Amino acid sequence: MAGRKRYTKEFKLDAVSLVLDQGHTRSEVARMLDVSQQIIGRWVKEFQQDDDGHAFRGNGKLTPEQAEIRKLKAQVKQLEMDKRILKEASVFFAKEMK
Repeated sequence: MAGRKRYTKEFKLDAVSLVLDQGHTRSEVARMLDVSQQIIGRWVKEFQQDDDGHAFRGNGKLTPEQAEIRKLKAQVKQLEMDKRILKEASVFFAKEMK
């Protein structure tokens, strides 16, 4: 079984441009590019809803906000581990002092 087709950001932007800028219908563009009309509609909708320039990011490409969240979560995890280690060390040394 073949996997899903993947289209580049440029391909999607060109398809959207054919609809929005050049006045072709979604069905015409779908026929020209050999993709379904629903896909063209989804791309147009995603492009129109995009207000921060991140339409068609692709798999694994994070927005700057998502990358910052991922980085901060990793820092929190590291700090929690450091805190746990320091607690265990203080308990160990407190027992040694007695």
